[in-house]
Amino acid sequence: MNNLLEAHSVSKKFGNFTALNNASIAVPEGSIFGLLGPNGAGKTTLIRIINQITMPDTGQVLLDGQALQPHHIKDIGYLPEERGLYKSMKVGEQALYLAQLKGMQKTEAKKRLLEWFERLDIGDWWNKKIQELSKGMAQKIQFVVTVLHEPKLLIFDEPFSGFDPINANIIKDEILRLKNEGATVIFSTHRMESVEELCDHIALLHKSNKILDGNLMAIKKQYKTNTYEVGINAENHGVVERALAERFSTTAADFRTIGNELKLNVKLSEKDTANDLLSYLTTQGQVSHFVELIPSVNDIFIEAVKNN
Repeated sequence: MNNLLEAHSVSKKFGNFTALNNASIAVPEGSIFGLLGPNGAGKTTLIRIINQITMPDTGQVLLDGQALQPHHIKDIGYLPEERGLYKSMKVGEQALYLAQLKGMQKTEAKKRLLEWFERLDIGDWWNKKIQELSKGMAQKIQFVVTVLHEPKLLIFDEPFSGFDPINANIIKDEILRLKNEGATVIFSTHRMESVEELCDHIALLHKSNKILDGNLMAIKKQYKTNTYEVGINAENHGVVERALAERFSTTAADFRTIGNELKLNVKLSEKDTANDLLSYLTTQGQVSHFVELIPSVNDIFIEAVKNN
């Protein structure tokens, strides 16, 4: 798979403060790439460098194999965390103006805007002023303006901020649709459940350094502990619990079921398999629950930051 965007050993200082330290990322074409990290980790600095809002002190950024140049601005759509629409302008007038700044002809821009307004059911907002809209409504407009010129690369910084669950789901579906139509997306957020739902690849920044990156599923495999959450119905829970503890490493588990099962987390050794555990459990009682514990992005985030 080709990389649409690559950052090679990018560093940036502001006075004595190092905002980004020798960071490198590779964003595969047609993917959704999660750029993660605590506040102050360097995410926004890297995004601003990609958008040529600021320049790196060292390192290089390539877009589609070429060093970033001013003309690449038209190939990027950027939705910043701090929104920037003009509150006193009418929605349609402002959207047309911003589209033309991205190089679109007015006729084509209006055609696409009307299509987007119909898709998002916001057609009656055309003559409203931004100041008449709620925060979520205004963010829908900014999302449309960001994607309207169909850039190769879309960068969304906290795109769901201010949205209720219904509208957040609408925007999530639109991001997935854009990806399926060929767009490449960099997605920065603190909402780990959104990363789980959307991202193919992630990079984690902490204190200006990249501490983790790669394919999300491969990272999950790297962090998993070969632990299974099990529920078992048996006549004597104590007897079964002691028997399991003699053969496996077990701890108490807490998950919701409708019964009164014995609930345990069971960690397997390298010589044991899931089939070995399941076969043994069936000799002890009726198995009602058997799930491998796969680390969430939130678990990985916390552990990686803690270890660094």
